[in-house]
Amino acid sequence: MKPVWIVDDDDSIRWVLEKAIDRENMPYRSFSSAADVLTALDDEQPQVLISDIRMPGASGLELLQKVKSRFPAMPIIIMTAHSDLESAVFAFQGGAFEYLSKPFDISQAVDLIRRAMKENAGDHSQDQVAAGTPEILGQAPAMQEVFRAIGKLSHSNVTVLITGESGTGKELVARALHKHSLRKNRPFIALNMAAIPRDLLESELFGHERGAFTGAQGLRRGRFEQAEGGTLFLDEIGDMPLDLQTRLLRVLSDGYFCRVGGNQSMKADVRIIAATHQDLEQQVRDGRFREDLFHRLNVIRLRLPSLSERKEDMPVLIRHFLAQSAGQLGMEPKRLSDEALDFLMQCTLQGNVRQLENLCYWFTVMVPGQIIDIKDMPQDLLQQNALHQVTSSVKTESGQVAMPSDWEAWLEKMMSEMLAKGERGLMDRLGSRFETVMIRTALRHTGGRKNEAAGLLGIGRNTITRKIQELGISETGDN
Repeated sequence: MKPVWIVDDDDSIRWVLEKAIDRENMPYRSFSSAADVLTALDDEQPQVLISDIRMPGASGLELLQKVKSRFPAMPIIIMTAHSDLESAVFAFQGGAFEYLSKPFDISQAVDLIRRAMKENAGDHSQDQVAAGTPEILGQAPAMQEVFRAIGKLSHSNVTVLITGESGTGKELVARALHKHSLRKNRPFIALNMAAIPRDLLESELFGHERGAFTGAQGLRRGRFEQAEGGTLFLDEIGDMPLDLQTRLLRVLSDGYFCRVGGNQSMKADVRIIAATHQDLEQQVRDGRFREDLFHRLNVIRLRLPSLSERKEDMPVLIRHFLAQSAGQLGMEPKRLSDEALDFLMQCTLQGNVRQLENLCYWFTVMVPGQIIDIKDMPQDLLQQNALHQVTSSVKTESGQVAMPSDWEAWLEKMMSEMLAKGERGLMDRLGSRFETVMIRTALRHTGGRKNEAAGLLGIGRNTITRKIQELGISETGDN
């Protein structure tokens, strides 16, 4: 059996991998630089090469390129502590078998090495972080899966369906898929189905001939023609009318379309990327989306994580957005205090990354100093997240549920700020919000059974019924 070669300038990483590989009774050899590997290749070749990206001298990317040029079938695994979209794409395009984001699980690394040993060649590759700001930021495992998928799709023209909540960056991913595809030198055309009036959508997509309808004073090329040879991104595809779904299905099926009011059939050489925040399977069941079109679009599905699923990315996203907004406005970048960052990371941002970006622009424009504190947050954000912060609970050692120790201090500070601004009626305002959350949560827990919810809260049925009406709460506990 040929050995596994480990290349990393970090002694501790080499040591950990050596011990893990040795426990699996696999031979290994370690190197601290790419230059040593290239010299050793003259006399011997490994079965698998696992290399770091950033090292003194030649980088892992350069090593990958040189080794692949000499031994195309050699599986190469790339390790990096700086995982981002550019790294993933360059790695896969360069021919790497796979890549590991540091810190990695050692058993995962061993499994990956075993898989690589069974392969004669890898299909993809990884690279060094490109200069400048990457187009999509994210170190969270969920984002690494997205980067990996974009890298694997970089040599394909396959149709992709991107799903995820509003504000998660679906168009950014669509643009990245285009940028790193074989069509990157051709147009990227985007069309938002929810932003175009229904009666204009067909003309927007397919164009129209002169006189096709009232106001059509000349020939107009539609988005399919504009995207010829490139990528057409259909955002909010779930809002496409059923009759237009039929026309789109026909184009995807046979590749031809006609302009509105025209007879000439035209060939469409376009890659389709669609996106939606809606549940298309449910829309199919409800008869609002064609099942055959759904399957045409759902060739490869790429789900984007919500911001709540990638909280660890928030500090780097905030720094990036603050620097970006400051640069556009010709100002020095501001920064968040530790307390403000902690608060923001506990907030529920329904608008996801887009809301976070807008918030950073707000900070840059509205906050007078260079340090952003909790008191500088927009009032609506403070109020929306007050009860979320206050009612967050933890379990004690005895298993009992208890409030965090600092929620009272936080509430006191918030009230002091509101009182200083001359606000009144705080008992009713905050008390109503507190009751709303408690009753809504209890109803959701009991599946809408009011008697049971009232018992859990320690109030009577008449009281909970009256409160539901007064506070405008859904009897199912839904927001």
